[in-house]
Amino acid sequence: MQDATIRVLTFAVDSLSLRQQVIADNIANNQTPGYTAEQVSFEKSLEQAISSPGTSSAHASVSYSTLAPGTDGNNVSLSQQMVDAEKTSLGYQTMISLLTSKFNQIRDASQAG
Repeated sequence: MQDATIRVLTFAVDSLSLRQQVIADNIANNQTPGYTAEQVSFEKSLEQAISSPGTSSAHASVSYSTLAPGTDGNNVSLSQQMVDAEKTSLGYQTMISLLTSKFNQIRDASQAG
């Protein structure tokens, strides 16, 4: 049976990775007429997974942005995407660091016995 902490952290890493991919797609299509930006949501699902381990399956969802489109039909806000990319990168680094710490704890505990 996998540790609940590892499951939650792995879900967070996977979801943040998906968000990074979606943000990269949005940035790449910043000049594409008619392109509708996408966004990734997973925080509420993550909160539920943390508060009720084992009772809910966490999931990330991709949806279209509701920002108003410009004259070319594109609704990508490049400045917002850059901010979101930085936040996502920091969150990803934090989750990887926490996973590494958890694996180190497991390794240390197994070596102590």
